[in-house]
Amino acid sequence: MGHGAGGKAAAQLIEELFLAELDNPYLRQGDDGASLPLPGFDPAAGRLVMACDGHVVSPIFFPGGDLGSLAVHGTINDVAMLGAQPLYLSACFIIEEGYPLADLQRIVRSMGAAARAAGVPVVCGDTKVVERGKGDGVFISTTGVGVVPAGVSISGRQARPGDAVLLSGPIGAHGVAVLSQRESLAFATSVQSDSAALHTLVAAVLAAAPGAVRVLRDPTRGGLATTLNEIARQSGVGMVLDEAAIAVLPEVDAACELLGLDPLYVANEGKLVAICDPAAAPVVLAAMRAHPLAREAAQIGSVQADAQQFVQMRTRFGGRRVVDWLSGEQLPRIC
Repeated sequence: MGHGAGGKAAAQLIEELFLAELDNPYLRQGDDGASLPLPGFDPAAGRLVMACDGHVVSPIFFPGGDLGSLAVHGTINDVAMLGAQPLYLSACFIIEEGYPLADLQRIVRSMGAAARAAGVPVVCGDTKVVERGKGDGVFISTTGVGVVPAGVSISGRQARPGDAVLLSGPIGAHGVAVLSQRESLAFATSVQSDSAALHTLVAAVLAAAPGAVRVLRDPTRGGLATTLNEIARQSGVGMVLDEAAIAVLPEVDAACELLGLDPLYVANEGKLVAICDPAAAPVVLAAMRAHPLAREAAQIGSVQADAQQFVQMRTRFGGRRVVDWLSGEQLPRIC
């Protein structure tokens, strides 16, 4: 299970198995999707972005969302984090024999509502049914396609020393909302998942500061800590974060304390990290705060030259500690 948790084990699995066997320049980009040329078209028309995602969240229904809306939001966000306008989605359903049709209808209805709200239709799909006991209700695999306008270049490989690290809001809500519904952990909380499509927020940010944003990433599995380590490794840099600037809702903080979790490693489904030219940071922050999904955006740190590619944090008490990758299995099947 640790290989599916989005941390160091997952990164090693991708590097040592999938990349070794499927290696090509597009897969080597190392982002959540691939930026692709449009053969036969003028490069000035832009580039194609393609991203896929598998959704195995347990439980399927949780405060603030469900498997259907999560599948739409997660894939739209993977496309958007490359600076693309998402255009189309596909959806493949793996259904276990005997799964209640009423629950399946509820999932599909939620997926339809999320797609319509985002303006990104599901244009094709597939269904497969597996024998009873060979699945766990329903799994959904989605693919998203979008187009990056000419002149926009976003990648986890582009962070530079001195850049500002911005975060769109409080972390950890999605993971805590899902955990609160698990039979083995059930506890009362008012926390709702932050699951949301972020493509309009991305468009607003890119329009506010053309050319200034170098990296966008949504901190899902493995949380903020693992996401920043991924970017640091991709770009060959280090980062220094300010703990006091990273917002955590009091109820999320209390739940994490109860469960022995660090909010830095808890999944989010409606937040983004933006790394940008420091001179443009105030403009980018203003654009984020003007959007309903990022009212509490803040600069949480900066990029540093560091051959060791460490992510460090200045603590509230004036110390400094290393923020490492997620190691092992903290929160399986969270998205």
